[in-house]
Amino acid sequence: MILMRGADAPSRAPRTLWTFNSKEDISQYTTGSDMDIGGNSTVNLDLDENPKHNAKIGRKATGVFWGEMRLDVRPGFEHKMRGGYAGFRNKNRPTVFGDLMDDASLHEYLALRLRLGGDPRTRNSYYVNIQVDSAFNTDLWQHRLYFRRQDSEWEDIFIPFKNFVRTDYGQMSEKQLKMVRERVKTIGISMLGGNSGVAGKYELGIDSIRLVNEEDVTHEPLIPTSESLEDLVCLICSN
Repeated sequence: MILMRGADAPSRAPRTLWTFNSKEDISQYTTGSDMDIGGNSTVNLDLDENPKHNAKIGRKATGVFWGEMRLDVRPGFEHKMRGGYAGFRNKNRPTVFGDLMDDASLHEYLALRLRLGGDPRTRNSYYVNIQVDSAFNTDLWQHRLYFRRQDSEWEDIFIPFKNFVRTDYGQMSEKQLKMVRERVKTIGISMLGGNSGVAGKYELGIDSIRLVNEEDVTHEPLIPTSESLEDLVCLICSN
């Protein structure tokens, strides 16, 4: 006798999308900064094997996103561009059937384990960016990163997907469409010093990016009651 069973119910269990614990992990990301188009900001995403940074979370290595945020531009680019951005995101994942996507539709929160360092002036200028596969390939959903800790220790940051803001070509879109969470293409983090006129050396440790639900959230997300349009401007290229 053959027993026919239905498909397993979709899982709401926490799911790790990306880790930053080996050279192989780090090779899955691409970086960019305003230096690519005439600016002077630098960007690096490296493997940090310093036990002082990693022992408390039981890791031998984690990622570190670092560089120097600069607002000036190279000669010939004055009045043509605004300096002050750097970022990274996962690389596209092509297959014979098209790019590989992640389905985040069964989870309510994006969770990031991060360690804040660098010049204190730069610490309020980090943003997390999500690109989905849609008819509008210039769309990027964005949310500012708010930290509780300022002591270079690790913390888990939880961001409700419903709070991400749709941007297009670096501007907040007038029409706020629902994010197609079934087809997440890339996730990344940017340092946007140009938004607030902030320059200096930045450093952000990163261990993992996960999908979780409310029952997995260990503390209330830090979400301001309002954000200015300027704070929500996205300067990092989405392609």
